[in-house]
Amino acid sequence: MATLTGIRPRALVRASGGPRYAVALAVDALGTGLLRPFLLLYGVTVLRLSAPVTGIAMTAGIVTGLVCMPAVGRWLDRGARSTVVAASMLVRVLGVALLLAAPAGHMWLFAAAALFLGVGNQAWPAAHAALVATVAHGRERDTALAWAHALRNAALGIGALLATVCLAGGTTALRALAAVTALAYLAAAVLAWSVHVHAHPAGAAPARDQGDRAAPRMSALLAANVVYVFCLNVPEIALPLVLVTQLHASPVWPAAVFVANTVLVVTLQVPVTVLMSRFSRRTVLALSGVVLAASYAGFLAATSLGHGWAVPAVAMVSVVCTIGEIIYAGSATALVTALAPAHALGRALARLQLSTGFGLAVSPAVITALAPLGPVALWGSVAAATLLSASAVATEKDRGAQPSSHDPRRGASL
Repeated sequence: MATLTGIRPRALVRASGGPRYAVALAVDALGTGLLRPFLLLYGVTVLRLSAPVTGIAMTAGIVTGLVCMPAVGRWLDRGARSTVVAASMLVRVLGVALLLAAPAGHMWLFAAAALFLGVGNQAWPAAHAALVATVAHGRERDTALAWAHALRNAALGIGALLATVCLAGGTTALRALAAVTALAYLAAAVLAWSVHVHAHPAGAAPARDQGDRAAPRMSALLAANVVYVFCLNVPEIALPLVLVTQLHASPVWPAAVFVANTVLVVTLQVPVTVLMSRFSRRTVLALSGVVLAASYAGFLAATSLGHGWAVPAVAMVSVVCTIGEIIYAGSATALVTALAPAHALGRALARLQLSTGFGLAVSPAVITALAPLGPVALWGSVAAATLLSASAVATEKDRGAQPSSHDPRRGASL
Protein backbone atom coordinates (compact mmCIF):
# COMPACT_ATOMS: atom_id res chain seq x y z
CA MET A 1 0.00 0.00 0.00
CA ALA A 2 1.42 3.39 -0.99
CA THR A 3 1.46 5.89 1.87
CA LEU A 4 2.25 9.59 1.70
CA THR A 5 4.88 10.72 4.20
CA GLY A 6 4.77 14.50 3.69
CA ILE A 7 3.36 17.49 1.88
CA ARG A 8 5.47 19.05 -0.87
CA PRO A 9 3.77 22.24 -2.09
CA ARG A 10 5.42 22.36 -5.52
CA ALA A 11 4.69 18.72 -6.22
CA LEU A 12 1.13 19.25 -5.01
CA VAL A 13 0.55 22.13 -7.42
CA ARG A 14 2.08 20.12 -10.26
CA ALA A 15 -0.09 17.08 -9.44
CA SER A 16 -3.16 19.33 -9.39
CA GLY A 17 -2.67 20.48 -12.98
CA GLY A 18 0.11 23.04 -12.65
CA PRO A 19 0.30 26.70 -11.52
CA ARG A 20 -2.01 28.07 -14.23
CA TYR A 21 -4.67 25.51 -13.44
CA ALA A 22 -4.35 26.26 -9.71
CA VAL A 23 -4.94 29.95 -10.45
CA ALA A 24 -7.93 28.96 -12.61
CA LEU A 25 -9.39 26.98 -9.70
CA ALA A 26 -8.95 29.91 -7.31
CA VAL A 27 -10.42 32.49 -9.71
CA ASP A 28 -13.37 30.24 -10.56
CA ALA A 29 -14.12 29.59 -6.88
CA LEU A 30 -13.78 33.29 -6.06
CA GLY A 31 -16.37 34.10 -8.72
CA THR A 32 -18.68 31.37 -7.45
CA GLY A 33 -18.33 32.68 -3.90
CA LEU A 34 -19.27 36.16 -5.09
CA LEU A 35 -22.57 35.14 -6.65
CA ARG A 36 -23.81 31.71 -5.53
CA PRO A 37 -24.95 32.65 -2.01
CA PHE A 38 -26.83 35.66 -3.40
CA LEU A 39 -28.40 34.28 -6.56
CA LEU A 40 -31.79 34.02 -4.85
CA LEU A 41 -31.37 37.57 -3.56
CA TYR A 42 -30.53 38.75 -7.08
CA GLY A 43 -33.76 37.29 -8.47
CA VAL A 44 -35.88 38.78 -5.68
CA THR A 45 -34.33 42.23 -5.26
CA VAL A 46 -32.88 43.06 -8.67
CA LEU A 47 -35.33 41.29 -11.00
CA ARG A 48 -38.36 41.74 -8.70
CA LEU A 49 -39.36 38.09 -8.93
CA SER A 50 -41.26 36.32 -6.18
CA ALA A 51 -39.25 34.07 -3.88
CA PRO A 52 -41.13 30.88 -4.92
CA VAL A 53 -40.58 31.58 -8.63
CA THR A 54 -36.91 32.32 -8.03
CA GLY A 55 -36.46 29.14 -6.00
CA ILE A 56 -38.21 26.98 -8.62
CA ALA A 57 -35.99 28.40 -11.36
CA MET A 58 -32.86 27.68 -9.34
CA THR A 59 -34.00 24.13 -8.58
CA ALA A 60 -34.76 23.54 -12.25
CA GLY A 61 -31.22 24.65 -13.08
CA ILE A 62 -29.74 22.14 -10.63
CA VAL A 63 -31.92 19.32 -11.98
CA THR A 64 -30.98 20.17 -15.57
CA GLY A 65 -27.31 20.11 -14.60
CA LEU A 66 -27.74 16.61 -13.18
CA VAL A 67 -29.55 15.44 -16.33
CA CYS A 68 -26.56 16.59 -18.40
CA MET A 69 -24.04 14.55 -16.38
CA PRO A 70 -24.17 11.34 -18.52
CA ALA A 71 -23.23 13.41 -21.58
CA VAL A 72 -20.38 15.02 -19.64
CA GLY A 73 -19.16 11.55 -18.61
CA ARG A 74 -19.12 10.34 -22.22
CA TRP A 75 -17.26 13.48 -23.31
CA LEU A 76 -14.62 12.86 -20.67
CA ASP A 77 -14.30 9.23 -21.74
CA ARG A 78 -13.39 10.40 -25.25
CA GLY A 79 -10.25 11.90 -23.71
CA ALA A 80 -11.27 15.52 -23.10
CA ARG A 81 -10.04 17.01 -19.86
CA SER A 82 -9.12 20.72 -19.69
CA THR A 83 -11.61 21.40 -22.49
CA VAL A 84 -14.49 20.11 -20.36
CA VAL A 85 -13.30 22.09 -17.33
CA ALA A 86 -13.12 25.26 -19.45
CA ALA A 87 -16.54 24.53 -20.96
CA SER A 88 -18.09 24.22 -17.48
CA MET A 89 -16.75 27.68 -16.72
CA LEU A 90 -17.80 29.22 -20.03
CA VAL A 91 -21.34 27.91 -19.61
CA ARG A 92 -21.51 29.86 -16.35
CA VAL A 93 -20.25 32.99 -18.12
CA LEU A 94 -23.30 32.70 -20.39
CA GLY A 95 -25.53 32.21 -17.34
CA VAL A 96 -24.26 35.36 -15.64
CA ALA A 97 -24.55 37.31 -18.93
CA LEU A 98 -28.23 36.34 -19.07
CA LEU A 99 -28.63 37.55 -15.48
CA LEU A 100 -27.22 40.93 -16.43
CA ALA A 101 -29.39 41.12 -19.55
CA ALA A 102 -32.62 40.17 -17.78
CA PRO A 103 -35.00 43.10 -17.20
CA ALA A 104 -37.01 43.38 -14.00
CA GLY A 105 -39.89 40.93 -13.88
CA HIS A 106 -38.52 38.71 -16.67
CA MET A 107 -38.72 35.22 -15.19
CA TRP A 108 -37.68 33.25 -18.26
CA LEU A 109 -34.30 34.92 -18.69
CA PHE A 110 -33.57 34.31 -15.00
CA ALA A 111 -34.63 30.67 -15.44
CA ALA A 112 -32.29 30.34 -18.46
CA ALA A 113 -29.47 31.89 -16.45
CA ALA A 114 -30.08 29.48 -13.57
CA LEU A 115 -30.09 26.60 -16.05
CA PHE A 116 -26.66 27.46 -17.49
CA LEU A 117 -25.26 28.11 -14.03
CA GLY A 118 -26.64 24.75 -12.87
CA VAL A 119 -25.12 22.88 -15.81
CA GLY A 120 -21.70 24.45 -15.21
CA ASN A 121 -21.79 23.88 -11.46
CA GLN A 122 -22.68 20.19 -11.85
CA ALA A 123 -20.23 19.49 -14.71
CA TRP A 124 -17.21 21.07 -13.04
CA PRO A 125 -16.50 18.55 -10.22
CA ALA A 126 -16.40 15.52 -12.53
CA ALA A 127 -14.32 17.34 -15.14
CA HIS A 128 -11.86 18.60 -12.53
CA ALA A 129 -11.47 15.16 -10.93
CA ALA A 130 -10.87 13.58 -14.35
CA LEU A 131 -8.17 16.16 -15.14
CA VAL A 132 -6.35 15.57 -11.85
CA ALA A 133 -6.62 11.79 -12.32
CA THR A 134 -4.90 12.21 -15.69
CA VAL A 135 -1.90 14.20 -14.46
CA ALA A 136 -1.43 12.54 -11.05
CA HIS A 137 -1.41 8.93 -9.91
CA GLY A 138 -1.92 6.88 -6.76
CA ARG A 139 -1.91 8.64 -3.41
CA GLU A 140 -0.42 11.78 -4.95
CA ARG A 141 -3.68 12.10 -6.91
CA ASP A 142 -5.71 11.80 -3.70
CA THR A 143 -3.74 14.59 -2.06
CA ALA A 144 -4.03 16.76 -5.17
CA LEU A 145 -7.81 16.36 -5.09
CA ALA A 146 -7.80 17.25 -1.38
CA TRP A 147 -5.62 20.31 -1.97
CA ALA A 148 -7.92 21.54 -4.74
CA HIS A 149 -10.91 21.05 -2.40
CA ALA A 150 -9.20 23.16 0.30
CA LEU A 151 -8.19 25.84 -2.20
CA ARG A 152 -11.74 26.02 -3.56
CA ASN A 153 -13.22 26.34 -0.07
CA ALA A 154 -10.82 29.16 0.77
CA ALA A 155 -11.66 31.07 -2.42
CA LEU A 156 -15.40 30.45 -1.96
CA GLY A 157 -15.19 31.86 1.55
CA ILE A 158 -13.26 34.95 0.43
CA GLY A 159 -15.72 35.52 -2.41
CA ALA A 160 -18.72 35.22 -0.11
CA LEU A 161 -17.09 37.60 2.39
CA LEU A 162 -16.42 40.20 -0.32
CA ALA A 163 -19.98 39.85 -1.60
CA THR A 164 -21.38 40.34 1.91
CA VAL A 165 -19.40 43.56 2.29
CA CYS A 166 -20.64 44.80 -1.09
CA LEU A 167 -24.31 44.13 -0.33
CA ALA A 168 -24.61 47.51 1.36
CA GLY A 169 -24.68 48.98 -2.14
CA GLY A 170 -28.10 47.44 -2.93
CA THR A 171 -29.15 46.35 -6.43
CA THR A 172 -26.32 48.24 -8.12
CA ALA A 173 -23.80 46.30 -6.05
CA LEU A 174 -25.51 42.99 -6.90
CA ARG A 175 -25.27 43.75 -10.62
CA ALA A 176 -21.62 44.68 -10.17
CA LEU A 177 -21.03 41.39 -8.33
CA ALA A 178 -22.61 39.51 -11.23
CA ALA A 179 -20.38 41.32 -13.74
CA VAL A 180 -17.24 40.56 -11.73
CA THR A 181 -18.34 36.93 -11.47
CA ALA A 182 -18.68 36.68 -15.25
CA LEU A 183 -15.18 38.10 -15.71
CA ALA A 184 -13.81 35.67 -13.12
CA TYR A 185 -15.41 32.69 -14.88
CA LEU A 186 -14.07 33.88 -18.25
CA ALA A 187 -10.54 34.32 -16.93
CA ALA A 188 -10.68 30.92 -15.22
CA ALA A 189 -11.90 29.26 -18.43
CA VAL A 190 -9.03 30.71 -20.45
CA LEU A 191 -6.49 29.59 -17.85
CA ALA A 192 -7.98 26.09 -17.58
CA TRP A 193 -8.09 25.62 -21.35
CA SER A 194 -4.47 26.81 -21.67
CA VAL A 195 -3.10 23.82 -19.74
CA HIS A 196 -4.11 21.55 -22.68
CA VAL A 197 -4.59 18.33 -20.71
CA HIS A 198 -6.01 15.48 -22.79
CA ALA A 199 -6.14 11.80 -21.89
CA HIS A 200 -4.55 9.32 -24.29
CA PRO A 201 -7.33 7.98 -26.54
CA ALA A 202 -6.25 4.41 -25.93
CA GLY A 203 -6.71 4.87 -22.19
CA ALA A 204 -9.83 7.00 -22.13
CA ALA A 205 -11.93 6.09 -25.17
CA PRO A 206 -14.33 3.18 -24.65
CA ALA A 207 -12.95 0.13 -26.39
CA ARG A 208 -15.50 -1.81 -28.45
CA ASP A 209 -14.70 -5.03 -26.69
CA GLN A 210 -14.99 -3.51 -23.21
CA GLY A 211 -18.29 -1.65 -23.17
CA ASP A 212 -20.08 -0.53 -20.02
CA ARG A 213 -19.67 -3.99 -18.45
CA ALA A 214 -16.07 -3.15 -17.50
CA ALA A 215 -17.13 -0.14 -15.44
CA PRO A 216 -17.90 -0.98 -11.79
CA ARG A 217 -21.50 -0.21 -10.89
CA MET A 218 -20.63 1.01 -7.36
CA SER A 219 -24.32 0.85 -6.48
CA ALA A 220 -23.87 0.73 -2.70
CA LEU A 221 -21.19 3.42 -2.75
CA LEU A 222 -23.29 5.81 -4.84
CA ALA A 223 -26.41 5.20 -2.76
CA ALA A 224 -24.40 5.77 0.43
CA ASN A 225 -22.96 8.96 -1.04
CA VAL A 226 -26.45 10.47 -1.24
CA VAL A 227 -26.64 10.20 2.56
CA TYR A 228 -23.01 11.17 3.16
CA VAL A 229 -23.39 14.54 1.41
CA PHE A 230 -25.96 15.62 4.00
CA CYS A 231 -22.90 16.62 6.04
CA LEU A 232 -22.18 19.40 3.54
CA ASN A 233 -25.51 21.07 4.38
CA VAL A 234 -25.26 20.65 8.15
CA PRO A 235 -23.34 23.93 8.78
CA GLU A 236 -25.40 25.86 6.21
CA ILE A 237 -28.93 24.57 6.90
CA ALA A 238 -29.31 22.17 9.84
CA LEU A 239 -27.31 24.04 12.47
CA PRO A 240 -28.71 27.52 11.72
CA LEU A 241 -32.19 26.00 11.84
CA VAL A 242 -31.54 24.30 15.19
CA LEU A 243 -29.53 27.08 16.81
CA VAL A 244 -31.75 30.02 15.86
CA THR A 245 -35.27 28.60 15.67
CA GLN A 246 -35.12 25.88 18.35
CA LEU A 247 -32.42 26.96 20.80
CA HIS A 248 -33.10 30.71 20.22
CA ALA A 249 -29.41 31.50 19.92
CA SER A 250 -28.03 34.65 18.36
CA PRO A 251 -27.40 34.47 14.58
CA VAL A 252 -23.75 35.02 15.47
CA TRP A 253 -23.49 31.36 16.53
CA PRO A 254 -24.37 29.73 13.15
CA ALA A 255 -22.17 32.31 11.43
CA ALA A 256 -19.27 31.37 13.72
CA VAL A 257 -19.88 27.66 13.09
CA PHE A 258 -19.84 28.25 9.32
CA VAL A 259 -16.60 30.24 9.51
CA ALA A 260 -14.98 27.59 11.71
CA ASN A 261 -16.07 24.89 9.26
CA THR A 262 -14.47 26.73 6.36
CA VAL A 263 -11.23 27.41 8.25
CA LEU A 264 -10.93 23.78 9.38
CA VAL A 265 -11.52 22.45 5.86
CA VAL A 266 -8.95 24.82 4.37
CA THR A 267 -6.27 24.07 6.98
CA LEU A 268 -6.84 20.35 7.65
CA GLN A 269 -8.02 18.86 4.35
CA VAL A 270 -4.57 18.03 3.00
CA PRO A 271 -2.93 16.96 6.31
CA VAL A 272 -5.84 14.68 7.19
CA THR A 273 -5.82 13.14 3.69
CA VAL A 274 -2.09 12.48 4.00
CA LEU A 275 -2.62 10.97 7.45
CA MET A 276 -5.39 8.69 6.17
CA SER A 277 -3.28 7.46 3.23
CA ARG A 278 -1.98 4.61 5.39
CA PHE A 279 -5.42 2.99 5.15
CA SER A 280 -7.38 1.83 2.12
CA ARG A 281 -9.67 4.43 0.55
CA ARG A 282 -12.76 2.30 1.18
CA THR A 283 -11.87 1.95 4.86
CA VAL A 284 -11.37 5.70 5.16
CA LEU A 285 -14.70 6.45 3.46
CA ALA A 286 -16.47 4.04 5.82
CA LEU A 287 -14.67 5.67 8.77
CA SER A 288 -15.93 9.08 7.68
CA GLY A 289 -19.47 7.77 7.93
CA VAL A 290 -18.84 6.55 11.47
CA VAL A 291 -17.40 9.95 12.47
CA LEU A 292 -20.33 11.78 10.89
CA ALA A 293 -22.85 9.50 12.60
CA ALA A 294 -21.09 10.07 15.93
CA SER A 295 -21.31 13.83 15.40
CA TYR A 296 -25.04 13.58 14.67
CA ALA A 297 -25.47 11.62 17.90
CA GLY A 298 -23.46 14.37 19.57
CA PHE A 299 -25.84 17.02 18.23
CA LEU A 300 -28.74 15.00 19.66
CA ALA A 301 -27.08 14.89 23.08
CA ALA A 302 -26.09 18.57 22.93
CA THR A 303 -29.59 19.80 22.16
CA SER A 304 -30.90 17.96 25.22
CA LEU A 305 -28.76 20.05 27.55
CA GLY A 306 -30.01 23.15 29.29
CA HIS A 307 -30.17 26.33 27.23
CA GLY A 308 -27.05 27.67 28.90
CA TRP A 309 -25.01 24.70 27.66
CA ALA A 310 -26.80 23.51 24.54
CA VAL A 311 -25.61 26.23 22.16
CA PRO A 312 -21.86 26.02 22.92
CA ALA A 313 -22.13 22.21 23.01
CA VAL A 314 -23.64 22.18 19.51
CA ALA A 315 -20.82 24.45 18.32
CA MET A 316 -18.21 22.09 19.80
CA VAL A 317 -19.79 19.00 18.22
CA SER A 318 -19.79 20.80 14.86
CA VAL A 319 -15.99 20.42 14.88
CA VAL A 320 -16.40 16.63 14.94
CA CYS A 321 -18.87 16.89 12.06
CA THR A 322 -16.35 18.97 10.09
CA ILE A 323 -13.64 16.35 10.69
CA GLY A 324 -16.03 13.74 9.28
CA GLU A 325 -16.67 15.98 6.28
CA ILE A 326 -12.92 16.39 5.71
CA ILE A 327 -12.34 12.62 5.81
CA TYR A 328 -15.28 12.10 3.43
CA ALA A 329 -14.09 14.77 0.98
CA GLY A 330 -10.61 13.25 0.91
CA SER A 331 -11.77 9.72 0.16
CA ALA A 332 -15.02 9.64 -1.88
CA THR A 333 -13.77 10.98 -5.22
CA ALA A 334 -10.39 9.33 -4.65
CA LEU A 335 -12.05 5.93 -4.25
CA VAL A 336 -14.12 6.33 -7.43
CA THR A 337 -11.08 7.37 -9.49
CA ALA A 338 -9.21 4.33 -8.15
CA LEU A 339 -12.10 1.95 -8.86
CA ALA A 340 -12.89 3.12 -12.38
CA PRO A 341 -11.02 1.66 -15.37
CA ALA A 342 -9.37 4.32 -17.51
CA HIS A 343 -11.85 4.04 -20.39
CA ALA A 344 -14.84 4.58 -18.06
CA LEU A 345 -13.41 7.18 -15.66
CA GLY A 346 -15.64 9.97 -16.96
CA ARG A 347 -18.84 7.97 -16.62
CA ALA A 348 -17.88 6.80 -13.12
CA LEU A 349 -17.23 10.38 -12.00
CA ALA A 350 -20.48 11.49 -13.64
CA ARG A 351 -22.38 8.90 -11.61
CA LEU A 352 -20.68 10.12 -8.44
CA GLN A 353 -21.70 13.70 -9.24
CA LEU A 354 -25.26 12.57 -9.92
CA SER A 355 -25.46 11.02 -6.45
CA THR A 356 -23.77 14.06 -4.87
CA GLY A 357 -26.05 16.52 -6.65
CA PHE A 358 -29.14 14.51 -5.76
CA GLY A 359 -28.10 14.36 -2.10
CA LEU A 360 -27.44 18.11 -1.99
CA ALA A 361 -30.80 18.76 -3.66
CA VAL A 362 -32.92 16.63 -1.32
CA SER A 363 -31.08 17.22 1.97
CA PRO A 364 -32.53 20.72 2.64
CA ALA A 365 -36.07 19.36 2.23
CA VAL A 366 -35.34 16.34 4.44
CA ILE A 367 -33.65 18.42 7.14
CA THR A 368 -36.38 21.07 7.24
CA ALA A 369 -39.07 18.37 7.31
CA LEU A 370 -37.47 16.43 10.19
CA ALA A 371 -36.39 19.38 12.33
CA PRO A 372 -39.93 20.35 13.53
CA LEU A 373 -40.46 16.74 14.67
CA GLY A 374 -37.76 17.12 17.30
CA PRO A 375 -34.02 16.37 17.77
CA VAL A 376 -34.51 12.61 17.85
CA ALA A 377 -36.32 12.63 14.50
CA LEU A 378 -33.67 14.83 12.89
CA TRP A 379 -30.35 13.68 14.33
CA GLY A 380 -31.40 10.11 15.12
CA SER A 381 -32.64 9.48 11.58
CA VAL A 382 -29.59 11.03 9.91
CA ALA A 383 -27.20 9.19 12.24
CA ALA A 384 -28.87 5.82 11.57
CA ALA A 385 -28.91 6.40 7.81
CA THR A 386 -25.24 7.42 7.82
CA LEU A 387 -24.19 4.37 9.84
CA LEU A 388 -26.11 2.14 7.43
CA SER A 389 -24.38 3.87 4.52
CA ALA A 390 -20.96 3.39 6.11
CA SER A 391 -21.71 -0.32 6.52
CA ALA A 392 -22.72 -0.54 2.84
CA VAL A 393 -19.50 1.16 1.75
CA ALA A 394 -17.36 -1.13 3.91
CA THR A 395 -18.96 -4.36 2.69
CA GLU A 396 -19.38 -3.62 -1.04
CA LYS A 397 -17.14 -5.72 -3.27
CA ASP A 398 -14.96 -4.02 -5.86
CA ARG A 399 -16.18 -6.05 -8.81
CA GLY A 400 -14.33 -5.33 -12.01
CA ALA A 401 -12.08 -2.83 -10.30
CA GLN A 402 -8.82 -4.75 -10.17
CA PRO A 403 -5.94 -2.71 -11.55
CA SER A 404 -4.67 -3.79 -14.91
CA SER A 405 -0.97 -3.96 -15.70
CA HIS A 406 -1.21 -1.34 -18.44
CA ASP A 407 -3.10 1.27 -16.39
CA PRO A 408 -0.61 3.85 -15.10
CA ARG A 409 -3.18 5.37 -12.75
CA ARG A 410 -3.03 2.39 -10.39
CA GLY A 411 -0.42 3.45 -7.85
CA ALA A 412 -1.97 2.29 -4.59
CA SER A 413 -4.46 -0.05 -3.04
CA LEU A 414 -8.12 0.94 -2.97
